[in-house]
Amino acid sequence: MNQVNKNLVVMWAANFFIAASATMVLPFLALYLDTFGTYSDAFVQRWAGFIFGITFLIAFFVSPLWGRFGDRFGRKPILVMTGFGVAVSLFLMGYVSSVWELFLLRAFMGLVTGFIPTSMALISAQTAREEAGKVLGTLQMGTVSGSLFGPVIGGLLADSVGFSYTFIITSIVIACATLLVLGGVQEQKAPEKSAKYESMSMLDVIKLILRSRMLVMVMVLSFAVQTANFSIQPQLALYVSMFADPANAALLGGLAFSVTGLGNLLASRIWGIQGDKFGHDKILLICLIGAAVTFLPQAFITDLWQLIVLRFLFGIAIGGIIPCVTAYIRQAAPLELQGEVLGYNQSFRFLGNVAGPVIGGLAAGAFGITSVFYLSTGLMGGMAVLFYVMYIVDQSKRRRRHAS
Repeated sequence: MNQVNKNLVVMWAANFFIAASATMVLPFLALYLDTFGTYSDAFVQRWAGFIFGITFLIAFFVSPLWGRFGDRFGRKPILVMTGFGVAVSLFLMGYVSSVWELFLLRAFMGLVTGFIPTSMALISAQTAREEAGKVLGTLQMGTVSGSLFGPVIGGLLADSVGFSYTFIITSIVIACATLLVLGGVQEQKAPEKSAKYESMSMLDVIKLILRSRMLVMVMVLSFAVQTANFSIQPQLALYVSMFADPANAALLGGLAFSVTGLGNLLASRIWGIQGDKFGHDKILLICLIGAAVTFLPQAFITDLWQLIVLRFLFGIAIGGIIPCVTAYIRQAAPLELQGEVLGYNQSFRFLGNVAGPVIGGLAAGAFGITSVFYLSTGLMGGMAVLFYVMYIVDQSKRRRRHAS
C-alpha cells in the first residue's frame, strides 16, 4: 500500500472513532446525570440538552481556527494535539461527580474538535481534483458513520461495563487512533504560500468565501441537511414507541436512527465518484431531492419496518451531500486555504447538530412529532429549489464569461 492510500485508511478509522466519541453519550446522558444526585426530571432533561449541545456549539466557533493553524503550521501536528485532547477529555468524564464538571469537559471537547476538518484538509491536499469526490467521499464515510453509530456503541458499552468505563474505554481507543496517526500518517510537503494568501486575515478569508455565491450556498446546504437529519433524533424513540413495544423503544429508536448511517456508509463513495464524473453540483441537487422525497413519507408510516426502510433510503440520499460539498470546496477554494475553508463548512455542520434537535423539539412540542417530518422536508425541498436557482445563475455567468 502506498503512502497516500495508507494516509486515507488511517484517517478513515481515526475519523470514525472521533466522530463516534462526540455522539456516544446520547443513549445514557440523562441516566449518567442522575448518578450525580437527586434531580427533577425537568432539570435532567434541560442539562442533558445543554451538555450534549455545548460540544458542537464550541466546535462551531473554533473549527476554522484549527483549519487556519493547520494551513500555516502543518496538519499532522494539529491532528495529534486535537486527538489527544479528545482522549483526555473523555477519560476525565469517567471520573466526574457533578453536572458542571461534565458540562465543562464537554465544552473542552468542543474546543479540541478540530480533528475532522483538519483530516479532510490533509487528505484533500494529497488528492487530485479530478478524483476529489471519490477520495473525500471515502473519508467522509468514516466521519458520518461514526457520528451515527456512536449512540449504538455508547449504549452497548454502557449496558456492558457501566457509564464511567464507557468513557475510559473510548478515551483509550481515541488515544490509540491518535498514536496510529502519529506513526502511520505522512503529511505531504505543503506548497509555499503566495504572498497574497500568506497575508490574509480570517476576515479576508470570510470575504473570499462570500464572493463566491455557490461556495456560500454549499455551506448553507451543509447546515440545512444536518439540521433536518438531527431534527427528529430526540423524538425518534418516542415515535418508534407508537409502533413497537415501549420497553424496547430506546434500542429500536437508536436502530432507526443509525440505519441512516448504514445507507450513508454504502452510498458516500459511489456518490463521490458520480460527482467526479458528472459534476458535484448536479449530484448535490439529486441528493437533496432524494433526501426530501424519502424523509416526508416517514410521517405516514403504519409499521416500524417502513420507518427503518425509509431511514435507510434517506441515508443513501444524504450520503452524497457531504463528499460532494467537500469536493466542491476542494475545487473552488485555494489549496493554501483548504483547511480554513473546510473548517467553516464544518462549523455550519456543527451548528446544524445543535439547531436540529432544538427546532425538532419545539415543533414536536407545539404540533406533534409528525410535524418535524413536514418541517424538515420543507427545509430540504426549499434548499433544493434555491440551489437549483443558484446553479442556473452560476452556469449562465460561466457561459457569458466563455463567450466573451
